[in-house]
Amino acid sequence: MKLESIPNPIILKDFTTESGALYNLLPLSYALFGLPLHSAPIVLVNHALTGNAQVTGENGWWNDLIGEGKTIDTTKYSVLAFNVPGNGNDSFTIENYQDFTARDIARIFLKGIETLKAGQLYAIIGGSVGGGIAWEMLALEPNITQHLIPIATDWKSTDWMIANCFLQEQILNNSSKPIEDARIHAMLCYRSPESFKEKFQRTINQDLLIFNIESWLAHHGEKLQKRYQLSSYKLMNQLLKTIDITRNTKDFKTLLSKTTAAIHIVAIDSDLFFTPKENLETYDELKKFKENVFYSEINSVHGHDAFLIEYKQLDNLLAAIF
Repeated sequence: MKLESIPNPIILKDFTTESGALYNLLPLSYALFGLPLHSAPIVLVNHALTGNAQVTGENGWWNDLIGEGKTIDTTKYSVLAFNVPGNGNDSFTIENYQDFTARDIARIFLKGIETLKAGQLYAIIGGSVGGGIAWEMLALEPNITQHLIPIATDWKSTDWMIANCFLQEQILNNSSKPIEDARIHAMLCYRSPESFKEKFQRTINQDLLIFNIESWLAHHGEKLQKRYQLSSYKLMNQLLKTIDITRNTKDFKTLLSKTTAAIHIVAIDSDLFFTPKENLETYDELKKFKENVFYSEINSVHGHDAFLIEYKQLDNLLAAIF
């Protein structure tokens, strides 16, 4: 699989966020996989909270979905992925995380696409906050893509989601071990009660003499702490909390009646964060004024994280598009 090495980020100059914060220089790093840009249809992949632009290849977080002969075939498509500025993947950090919303990142990604002269994309796909940013991109630029594929997400953060992000923020700002503790709480939202039951069965870790669920959660906290920055976590949590294509702008119908893109909503039946009920409401709203809208559901005990686990189902759901 061909990966173009991209040492130089796009430098955005004088970017003003929605909240009025001015960033004189904003680096936007990205990765390209598959066929060279402008030689094939382009698929943009938006990463989730602790993800990055490395969507396939060594350390690729979506290897099962993207690659040679995979669902998104790198022998047929150019696959593009941006790093959210401040996600910790380069030396650039953002300390004033409240300067940014999901829409700001959508605007930044659109500027990146413009800089690369990518034109209309074939598809924008993303899970969780990456899918929320995809919704925001479509609302800002109705003709940016032929297909929008938001997975385990929605066009707005719900009260339940905002509440959990609020708790995450409290932990990140107040805990003596902020990344570990926030991650432990987050894993309770990313997975479901059934997933934990199936995996652990109330078993004990005989070495540590604690429940296996406890040692597993502690391990996830420590693992993230080793690879992730506190400023990045605060920023990405803020983005998750601020997804809302209608905030300070037009209503849902006005925004989305402008696009001809096919919208393929993929929900997870056990998702505690972005529930199927919310996704179905979005689908029903869209169907009132739009023909090419599709709804499908991943069936899984694993909750929100199923978009990273249930590849066979995802492949079946997305095969027709790709």
